[in-house]
Amino acid sequence: MDDKRQARLRRARQTRARIAGIGTVRLTVYRSNCHIYAQVIEGSGEKVLASASTTEPEMRQALKNGGNIKAAAEIGKRIAERARQVGI
Repeated sequence: MDDKRQARLRRARQTRARIAGIGTVRLTVYRSNCHIYAQVIEGSGEKVLASASTTEPEMRQALKNGGNIKAAAEIGKRIAERARQVGI
């Protein structure tokens, strides 16, 4: 099992290195059972340009559950809006 994990981490490292070499901005999304988090990361990987999550006070009031499809749609709209503000 450890070999599978090591192989997955190696592939992930290679992918991130390729993206950093190209200098492409990337979107990362993490979903737990209770919340959804999204970040737009600079091409070098050093700086977060925009972020949104269901843990923000406005989103907590608007959504009953932070880990469902409705929450994902709201976070998608919010991260797109913030990315546009930054110029992406």
